[in-house]
Amino acid sequence: MDLGLSNKTALVFGAGGGLGGAIASALAREGARVVVADINEEAAATTVSTIRQAGGTATALAWDLADINGIPKRLDQVREEVGTVDVLVNNTGGPPPSPVHGQDMTTWRKHFESMVLSVIAITDAVLPAMKTQRWGRIITSTSSGVVAPIPNLGLSNALRISLLGWSKTLAREVGRDGITANIILPGRIATGRITYLDEAKAKREGRPVSDVQEESTASIPLGRYGHPEEYADAVAFLASERAAYITGSTIRVDGGLIASI
Repeated sequence: MDLGLSNKTALVFGAGGGLGGAIASALAREGARVVVADINEEAAATTVSTIRQAGGTATALAWDLADINGIPKRLDQVREEVGTVDVLVNNTGGPPPSPVHGQDMTTWRKHFESMVLSVIAITDAVLPAMKTQRWGRIITSTSSGVVAPIPNLGLSNALRISLLGWSKTLAREVGRDGITANIILPGRIATGRITYLDEAKAKREGRPVSDVQEESTASIPLGRYGHPEEYADAVAFLASERAAYITGSTIRVDGGLIASI
């Protein structure tokens, strides 16, 4: 199936990590020119190397999402090097495990700016060009915690859910411009972030990590953690021409984990 992404420019955040890297690679395989953005320049370069070895086109860009004021400069760099952004994948890092109560306001503000405000600001900045060409894809990766709050991920649960309301509203505002906006959320995908959370839970509860992983796997109808590539393929489809009639949606890639309808 031709996804119609050949020669499109995709900007993928967190692309030096497990999910972001897989997404960048999936888009590159479909012919997109991918800007691999990550706060860790070395990790971004590794993803670029993987893409290029597979015959794809990619450029690394060091980008700290907490630096709101630096957004215009970074986007100018993207335009100069690869052109206007056709596909934007908002994929931010998550805050450390914590209860939702008793957090310092400085902590709330810090993560709100890097996880929410940055997403809104970057999207606003790329929308004018998308409107001019009457084509664009805004895909925002969040967490299963926005549907079923995850214990001890209070900051993540509270902050990420605001992006659902934002994306749904945005979809209605830009739909007639040929732009779609969707939320995609992972269940238990085998990445470094999930390993970190499993280890933190094991330490907190005084149990072996293997016990935590077995318990978690048992709660997933498919009986396993997902592969990053499976998540990335869903993102690639949402970014494609084939998904032109999907907007304002929340897509779960969770192996059936989330029990709610």
